Amino acid sequence: MAQIVKYTIVLLLSFLILHSLTTLAHSKKYNEKKPCKRLVVYYHDILYNGTNLANATSATAVNHTKLGNFNHGMLVVFNDPITKDNHLLSPPVARAQGFYFYDMKTEYNAWFSYTLIFNSTEHKGTINIMGADMMGEETRDLSVVGGTGDFFMARGIATFRTDSVQGDFYFRLEMDIKLYECY
Repeated sequence: MAQIVKYTIVLLLSFLILHSLTTLAHSKKYNEKKPCKRLVVYYHDILYNGTNLANATSATAVNHTKLGNFNHGMLVVFNDPITKDNHLLSPPVARAQGFYFYDMKTEYNAWFSYTLIFNSTEHKGTINIMGADMMGEETRDLSVVGGTGDFFMARGIATFRTDSVQGDFYFRLEMDIKLYECY
């Protein structure tokens, strides 16, 4: 009988300790108005046009359909440089690897899914970003859905602003990345 009481007390104490730890872990509050980490970087995309092989950082994997005039259905795969300033020749602080596709017939709109890969003295790790880029808007928010290394399990928003467009083959985006969950 004494052993049953002893095991019951140990089991009850173990349950209380686990419950307390779980409650503490889930009670962490996030300040939704102030990010825990913020980066402003520039995304440079140079689409292969048949003559710029040496400089191209992206290529059409699936060509657009003949529906509308907005590249509907075109899929582009990229490995683009990310810089701290808006100069293409600045040293990259990361690479953006992923794809985007144009998904509207009546206006330009793209859907992005990519990983920012950092490997420098300042940051090591990845940030995963995905969502719709409503190109007609001045700014657009895409979701930060995870990360690794310095950005382990990151959550937040990447705000796009088109900084430059040169023809059909080069564009630059300013990305204001605000992380609200940092570990």
